[in-house]
Amino acid sequence: MPSRLRPLPTRLGDLGVRAIVRSGNSPAAEIDALFRGDRTLRAVVIDHGGTLALLTRDQVEFKLTGRLGYGRALNSRRKASELLPAPAPSLPATMDIQSAAQAVLERPEEQRYQDLLVLDAGGPRIVTVSDIFAGASAQFRHASLHDPLTGLPNRRMLEERCPRIGADSGLPGVGILFIDLDDFKVVNDTFGHKAGDAVLVEFARRLAGSVRPNDSLVRLGGDEFAVLLNDVDGGSACSVAEAILASLDEPFKHDGATLQVSATIGMALGVDVVAEDTLGGMEVLLRHADGAMLRAKQEGKSRIGYVGACPEKAPFARQAHIRRRITTAVGDSALSLQYQPVLDLATGEGAGVEALVRWVDREIGPVGPGEFIPVAEQTGEILRIGAWVLDRACAQSRAWIDAGTPRKIAVNVSPVQLAAGTLPAVVRAALDRHGVPPEMLELEITEGTAIADVRSAASQLRELVDLGLGVALDDYGSAYSSIAMLRVLPLTTLKIDKAFIRDIDVEPHSAVIVQGLIQTLNGMGVRVTAEGVERQSQLDTLRSLGCDTAQGYWISPPMSPSDFDRVHKLEDTL
Repeated sequence: MPSRLRPLPTRLGDLGVRAIVRSGNSPAAEIDALFRGDRTLRAVVIDHGGTLALLTRDQVEFKLTGRLGYGRALNSRRKASELLPAPAPSLPATMDIQSAAQAVLERPEEQRYQDLLVLDAGGPRIVTVSDIFAGASAQFRHASLHDPLTGLPNRRMLEERCPRIGADSGLPGVGILFIDLDDFKVVNDTFGHKAGDAVLVEFARRLAGSVRPNDSLVRLGGDEFAVLLNDVDGGSACSVAEAILASLDEPFKHDGATLQVSATIGMALGVDVVAEDTLGGMEVLLRHADGAMLRAKQEGKSRIGYVGACPEKAPFARQAHIRRRITTAVGDSALSLQYQPVLDLATGEGAGVEALVRWVDREIGPVGPGEFIPVAEQTGEILRIGAWVLDRACAQSRAWIDAGTPRKIAVNVSPVQLAAGTLPAVVRAALDRHGVPPEMLELEITEGTAIADVRSAASQLRELVDLGLGVALDDYGSAYSSIAMLRVLPLTTLKIDKAFIRDIDVEPHSAVIVQGLIQTLNGMGVRVTAEGVERQSQLDTLRSLGCDTAQGYWISPPMSPSDFDRVHKLEDTL
């Protein structure tokens, strides 16, 4: 599968052959001699007073021999112009092949299969109907196997044309580079998609100049590219990857703007990967290279990831599989919500529930939030998943309200959703769709990803608080949070991460830290929830410290709505 293909014919002038031209005053015998001298000659062009017309071998034979098959000697004295049939329109060489195919289909039945006269600046051409439809077919096939933006082969081409490599015999000497542009969404969001497309086209050009002649380039989709390496070892594969990264040192230019773009590359060599039951060798290589790229991004981006020999299916390969399957999670109805109660420590009554998303994929099986949420944030799929969670939580809230058991529901929201700038509109739409009062919903800002634009996030959250929603900062102390966040964000609740709660009943320093947080936050009018309560002594300590609410497996595990209702009905009867 070559990286650089020969130009595909796109217009009539790219097809057929140059025509032999003769004057309309030429003797018919001269035209007849042309056909007799070259048995492959299909037609000649006759110039009749400045008008060009096509004269085919069959037409000449019919005119010279007559209807009954005789009279050649008599008719050979005629002029070439007298042999011409009823005039058929010529076509311009600039006409595209698809339009030419349509023009052929619109011709009268008796002319539909005749050769066509094509007028070109370099001289007339003779194009057959089969030439046109073969060209049209080639265009359709080319479109199905190539990326329309960059012109590179696409993933289907890789699957159809790559060597039939297998884990036992074909993998040695073969490798894959999986290339992902870093933070490419920022380019589209800041400079527009036209600039993003220009970067992709230019990167494809640089990519072609960075690989070896026998390597094959593929655009997998979006900002993801791959290079199929042949006759390669670790050293040469790394050299190609380094050349690709070096090609990005020069900034991209678009419409007067300078764009600095980097990439992260995952490398997988056939000698290092193992066969997997459901995948061919190429798919195994792609999966391992994708996983190596993801791991490199987690380590800092703009680098080459390579994990070396894999005696068994590696965890990063599972992550790559998750990355590919997550796009189907919402459409496959593979997501569900479970609800974990929150306990009011002062009254001992329920203070609401937290909605927790679960994913059971038909190929991978159960996938924990700790696995798929970071992938969803990296790919942007968190926007669809987040909207789905909000909608389902509001639907459940409506069901509980109608059943006479209203419960406030807390829903996790990623900073990526805030970065999109559409969170208030998405929340309003879900509330309106199900007729849920805003005070029945609380948003929990998760800390898996740093909030990029704190001012914009605060503005969106303030809008939602003014609407009547609660806003909580989740997992405080586990990642990117700081005391400054408490001052900037309009919070109504803060949830202390379970790492601070784990030893609160046996470690005095933990208790002092938590007590200080509780006093500080309560003084700001912010309620405090403790997460990860797993034993009674933790609960007792939290109550003594003045913590407002708590949740954890000691209080209740997450449950489906049906189990939740069944358990609470049972409690009411006891």
